[in-house]
Parts: sequence; C-alpha cells; structure tokens
Amino acid sequence: MHNLIKNPTANIIFILSCILVLSSGCSNDKKEIQNETSSSLHQTTKVENTDQTTNTMNKENDNDPKAIEVVANPKDITVLVNKTYRLPENYIPSDLVYPDIPFTFSEMIDKRKMRKEAAEALKRMFDAAKLDGIYLAGVSGYRSEERQRILFENYVNKDGLDEANKYSAHPGHSEHQTGLSIDVSGISGEFAIEEGFANTQEAKWLEEHAPEYGFIIRFPKGKEDITGYIYEPWHIRYVGLEISKEIAQKSITLEEYFDKAIPVTK
Repeated sequence: MHNLIKNPTANIIFILSCILVLSSGCSNDKKEIQNETSSSLHQTTKVENTDQTTNTMNKENDNDPKAIEVVANPKDITVLVNKTYRLPENYIPSDLVYPDIPFTFSEMIDKRKMRKEAAEALKRMFDAAKLDGIYLAGVSGYRSEERQRILFENYVNKDGLDEANKYSAHPGHSEHQTGLSIDVSGISGEFAIEEGFANTQEAKWLEEHAPEYGFIIRFPKGKEDITGYIYEPWHIRYVGLEISKEIAQKSITLEEYFDKAIPVTK
C-alpha cells in the first residue's frame, strides 16, 4: 500500500495489466467450455442419428406384428420373402456358388454368388440371350443379413424411412439373402439398377424370356401395392419352371400366386 501511494501512475498501470490478464483468462476458459459443450453435443447428435434408424425400424416392427413372421421353408426355391415374411435370423444358404456368367465387376465377393440350382438356370438363360444378340451381366446376387442392414440404414439416412421402404428391404426381409435373386443389367453396366433399364433391349428380353428358365420379374410394374416395392425390371427371382410359367401366363406376383398361404414357424 505504501508503494502504491508513492507511485500512483505505476499503480494504475499495474492494476490495468492485472485486469487484462484476468479478463483474457476468463475469456479463454469460456471458449474452452463452449467448445467442449459443442463437441459433446456433436457427439450426442452423432450417436442419436446412428441409433435413429434402428429405433425407427424396431418401432415399425413393434407396430406391425406381421413383420415378425418367420418362414418355415427358407431352403425351398419357392420361399416367399417380403415385408411381412422374413428369413430365419442370419440365414445363409448352404449351396452358394459362383454362377458362370459375366458380372459388372471382377471381384469374387458374396454378391457374385447364388444358390446352385439358380446359378445353373441363370447360366442357361444368359447363354440363350447371347444367341439372340442380348449380352447380359450380373450386378448383385446373394447378400447377407448384415450387409442388408448396412445398406438399408444408409438408404434411410439418405432418403428417409418412407422412401427407403419403397425400394429397399429391412434386414432379414431381402430376397437377395435367399440366394435365389439377382439384379441384372446389360454387359456394359449402363442403367444398372436404374429406371432407364426398363427401356433397354436387355430388360425387354428378360421380361419375355426369363420365365422360360424358371425366373420371374419379382417386382413388376403396376403391382407396387401388392409387392410393396417400386417396379424393378432388373431384379429377377428363381422360382422354378412350373411356377415361373404360371406367374408369367397370369401376369401375377409371387404374393398372388401363394395367396398369402405361407408356412411360418410357430
């Protein structure tokens, strides 16, 4: 106190310096707290967004008891898998093979596989198409339940649940998991899994000739209310010659063929 009285100017400078230092320290602390809070909120939002899809899917299934029906005949080539009927949890066909056909990719990965009977029929169909000057290629065959889960969640995050439900299946409800379905395109891969494929010569050939080899266009045009999915001219499903010919002749879906009389587990 004695020194402050003797040097008033120095005292003022000293006090102002202390105030500035303290103020700066408080400001930095405040910024750190704000940043930490912002980071915490960001992490919380990220977790909530990650869980949102699963929670929404679970809520939907809780509200629709039909969605938990599990088919009793997953190995049957006539098995019906859709929004109502699902495969047993983590079902994997035991006879998956690589069809001897061209694909739009070169990797020997799961989506190149199909069940043996379907793969052999697919080979015969592709060979017949070549004789007619139509060169087909596989795009996506077998798909595991876990892979379907990842894809579906990505679609929901991108387009929302309502839109995703129009073109993608919930995990366990995908035909690709049966090993009996495959998406097909022309050899160039142009219009692969796109609306424009419907106007190609390849799509027209498939619609006319696929039933001759045991395949059907699984999600035909004008049947969206029955199948639950948009028109997919590229998605073919092996059901065997007897059923494929009847379905084609009557212009019906697999749902209409079975008339919902589906065996399920108790």
